[in-house]
Amino acid sequence: MIRVMVVDDSSVVRQLMQELLTATSDIQVVATASDPIFAMRKMSQDWPDVIVLDVEMPRMDGITFLRQIMATRPTPVIICTAHSNGDARLVAEALAAGAVSVISKPALGVRDFLHVARDDLARAIRAAVQAGAQRHAAPATAVVPKAARAAPRELLHPQGWPTDLQRYSADAVLPPPGPADAFPPATAKIVAIGASTGGPQALERVLGALGANSPGVVVVQHMPERFTQSFAERLHKISQVEVKQAEHLDMVMPGRVLIAPGGMHLLVKRDGVQYYVEVVNGPLVSRHKPSVDVLFRSVAKAAGGNAVGIIMTGMGDDGARGMKEMAQRGAATYAQDERSSVVFGMPKEAIQLGGVGDVVPLANISAVIERYGFREPE
Repeated sequence: MIRVMVVDDSSVVRQLMQELLTATSDIQVVATASDPIFAMRKMSQDWPDVIVLDVEMPRMDGITFLRQIMATRPTPVIICTAHSNGDARLVAEALAAGAVSVISKPALGVRDFLHVARDDLARAIRAAVQAGAQRHAAPATAVVPKAARAAPRELLHPQGWPTDLQRYSADAVLPPPGPADAFPPATAKIVAIGASTGGPQALERVLGALGANSPGVVVVQHMPERFTQSFAERLHKISQVEVKQAEHLDMVMPGRVLIAPGGMHLLVKRDGVQYYVEVVNGPLVSRHKPSVDVLFRSVAKAAGGNAVGIIMTGMGDDGARGMKEMAQRGAATYAQDERSSVVFGMPKEAIQLGGVGDVVPLANISAVIERYGFREPE
């Protein structure tokens, strides 16, 4: 059983989460608290496996509490908060302080929302436990990509993730590259990055180390709507490059990083030798919007061998098929290694599908990006 503590100043939220999560087969809410002071008293007696935490609470704010947890006894924390603009800035701080994921709840109608979102919350809790385990466990051997190896589908979807490729395929948003698609002529490199659980901290490290003249970067980070704006603003403050939430028809250029908006897909298009992005609505792809598969497929079509694909820490398989399409079109492709990943789900899936050219630690990813920035077109 996964032992969960819910810390929220709303008695309705605490009661509903206890009822809904306890109804699952593998999750038990062992304690609830109306604020961090009460939570710390209870945790001193019985420490949980995962903490579900609101950001704004009485007596002590969630960010201060989160930092105390990480300093005392690092524990997977899921932020579950209302999607107001003020909370969005606090959520960006929480992710930087070590929270593994974010769930956005409405300010009104929270009872109906929690009933609908129970499965998503349960998946987030299971991913958080996996993240906590991988933070403290070093693998004995490095993972080596083998293009010919393919894992059984039941191994690729241990939590029962949907395997209906027609329903969850990127075809619903963007047709795949075909034989009729001409390979683009050589031009400047464009870097596409996909990440999920553990990604905010990892991206902060990677983007913060880039020089001002690094190649143009486009990013999909799984994050709820309205939080990506504050996330991009935070990254911009700590980076030499310009980091912004992508807007429709933004140009991709050296020294700029475009972050996909939450709740929208991000596609890269080409106009002559210039790249630009389209921000579009559409169905969930690989259970996500924005989807890494959609971004990677668009980059495969628009840039071909002029692209670099990087898949980073995260749960699930979003990005694996798109990365394989990038590799088939001549792109250089990389996966973050298991040792440095909070959750090795997305990189592992891409490796097993055969789309990864090399596996690198998080500490080397910024150097990989910089290296392509100084290459002449081939």
